[in-house]
Amino acid sequence: MHVDFDEEVFGLRKQVRQLRNVTQEIESEAKYKNDFLNQLQMTLINAQAGVKNNMRRLNKSIIREGSNHVMHVVLFALLCFFVVYLWSKISRR
Repeated sequence: MHVDFDEEVFGLRKQVRQLRNVTQEIESEAKYKNDFLNQLQMTLINAQAGVKNNMRRLNKSIIREGSNHVMHVVLFALLCFFVVYLWSKISRR
């Protein structure tokens, strides 16, 4: 009977060791993922700052050069829409 308890205790210790190893692996994986997410967040913050700076420079450029570029883009879009509209009307016949 005493030997059975010893075997049970040995088996439980083995299971506890396995669980400890698993939890240590989970902890190291969680730390790795957390570091990765922090680096990703910093990259996104830097990208957002870059986009904001570029938008600011673009707005300054548009103000300096005038808004003729915007008018040209709008006219080009209307022309494309008109061409597609006519093409759809002609292709139905």
